[in-house]
Formats: sequence, structure tokens, C-alpha cells
Amino acid sequence: MIHAICVAGARPNLIKIKPVIDGLESLGAKTTFVHTGQHYDEAMSGVFLHDLGLRQPDRSLGVGSGTHAEQTARVMVAFEPVVDELRPDVVVVVGDVNSTLGCALVAAKSGAMVAHVEAGLRSRDWSMPEEVNRVVTDRVSDYLFAPSADAVANLQAEGYRADQIHLVGNVMVDSLLTNLDKAIGHDTLARLGLRAGHYALVTLHRPANVDDLGVLGHLIDILGCLAEDIPVVFPVHPRTRARLEDLAVPAAVTLVEPCGYLDFVALEHGAALVLTDSGGIQEETTVLGVPCLTLRDNTERPITVTEGTNQVVGRSPERVLTAARNVLSNGWPKRCPALWDGRAGARIADVLVGGVPQRRLRPSDLGAG
Repeated sequence: MIHAICVAGARPNLIKIKPVIDGLESLGAKTTFVHTGQHYDEAMSGVFLHDLGLRQPDRSLGVGSGTHAEQTARVMVAFEPVVDELRPDVVVVVGDVNSTLGCALVAAKSGAMVAHVEAGLRSRDWSMPEEVNRVVTDRVSDYLFAPSADAVANLQAEGYRADQIHLVGNVMVDSLLTNLDKAIGHDTLARLGLRAGHYALVTLHRPANVDDLGVLGHLIDILGCLAEDIPVVFPVHPRTRARLEDLAVPAAVTLVEPCGYLDFVALEHGAALVLTDSGGIQEETTVLGVPCLTLRDNTERPITVTEGTNQVVGRSPERVLTAARNVLSNGWPKRCPALWDGRAGARIADVLVGGVPQRRLRPSDLGAG
């Protein structure tokens, strides 16, 4: 039976890796859960582990923050001895963060097979570090697990072999559907004084939106205008919190501490409208049937627009507020892509357990230094 190292580096990765670990272990595979520590704090990652029912990491690398080069380098230096010691058959990486790329590069050079979950997503915006990470990770991967038909089309257009590409559905949806009833049962809305269907939920964390005080202040002004129509609730990401200290946030915009996974799903489920720059939230709102406005100029998840509840509205006050008021007045169609059914992790496990070939020759096997 195969041995898979399953890597998570950031909080969204925990949501994505849990169904893969469950699927592999249900088929008898051995898994080693590695948390790189790219995002780690008890108030956020620790709560996510608990909420998801995910065991404590078997290996914690503790790489912390830094520039993109520093962080990716720390991931690689810390991960390489783990791979050399454990000699896995396959390393599974998810998403598009620096840990994804760093661990994929180490695994590819070690001789282990590499499996990329969420392969084929493209924004075509090279100013986003995530776009670089996802394109390069796909290039060094043996197994490309695509969440949607558009991702498959991207991979085919880029020349990947048909036997590498597997349309499996969306692992974030697996976790969402597994935990939805539990999340709804939480007293999250009551604790925050909210009524289902009578508030807008906001998240902002992308560097393009929060690193420049002028851009962030502009978005806060838009939220203040929206709050004249409907209460606005804003769980503040740590990278955003520090910058808000230099801005005047309208009193009508309610800032709350970062949420655990179940609390946030409850907030998404109860919202009349979600405004975000997060790719994962575009997907979750689509499955929940909640209208979503993406405060970016592009998305690597266009299927949430063509077959979901998402609209990409940029940062223009007129465009954002017009779209928000239209949704609040008229609603928005509820649609969901094929295979977003809660079985993506099982499909991934079926492929890996049934098809991992002999691992690549390692440099040490060839006598290389």
C-alpha cells in the first residue's frame, strides 16, 4: 500500500487536505500530515484543526512568514529532510501558496511522485504570486487533480498528457458539505447579534487590496456606503487588521475577530451577500447558493461566475454598489458546477491508490550528488 505525505501550509489548505487524507486512509494508505507553518497560530490554524476534525500534524516545519523567496526557501530546506527520511511514494500538495510550490519542488527532485490538488486554475494575472505558484506546481506534478471542467481545459491547452489530468471535483466542497449542519447549529449569528438573510459578510486579505492604504481605504469607504443599506460584518484577517489601524472605519461596518472554520461557514450560510477577494469563498458561496461579489479584476475560478453565484466586480464604487443593491433587491440565480458533490477526496484517493507507479529514480540512486 502506498505512503503519501499530505502537505498543508495555510489555513485554506487545511480545509482542502482533510478530504484527501480521509479518502486515502479509507483505502488503507499510510498518510503523513505535514504542516509547514506558513500560517500557524492557535487562534486560527489551531481552531481550524479542531473544527475540521483534523489530527495534529505528524510533522510541523514552523517556517513562519517572510518574503516570497525567504518563505519558499525555508519550506524547501525544512521539507527536504522529511522526504529523505520518509521516502514517500507520493507527495500531495494543495492550492497555490508558497508551501505548495516549495514542497512540490522538493518532492519532484527527490524521486517521489507529486500530486497537485486544484490543478489547472488560472487567473492569467502574473502580478499575483499565487498564479506563479500554481503554474509552476502543475509543471512539476505527475498527477493533476482538477476541480472543474475549465481547469481541465487549461491543462489540455498547456500540453499536459491526458493520463496526468483527472477531473475530480472540489475538495473544499467536501469539507463544506461534511460540516455544514454542524456549522449551522452553532450560535454564531446570535453571538454577533445577526439575523439570517439580513447582513453582508466581507473578507479582504489579498495584497493588492490591503497592502496599499489608498486602495484599502477606498474599499472601506465602499463598505461604509453599503452599510447604509444593510449591516456589514467584517472578520478581519491579521494582515488586514494592522493596516486598518491607520484608517477611519465607519461605525456601521462591524469589525470582528478572525473566525474558526465552523463559525465562518455559519456566517457565509446566513449572509444575504458576501463580498470577498478570496478564491475559496467564491467556491463555498456558490455551493451554498449565496450571492458573492469578488472585489478583484479577475478570478482563477471563473466557473463560479459561469456556473455559480459569483460576480467579479473590481473596486469601482459605482460598480460594486450597483451590483450589491441589485442582488439585495432581486436576488441571484443559484447554480453549482458538476462534481461539486462532496466526493472529490474519494476520487483522488481512488486514482492515487490505484495508479501510483514506481517512484522516480532518486539522485542518490543514480550516484548523483
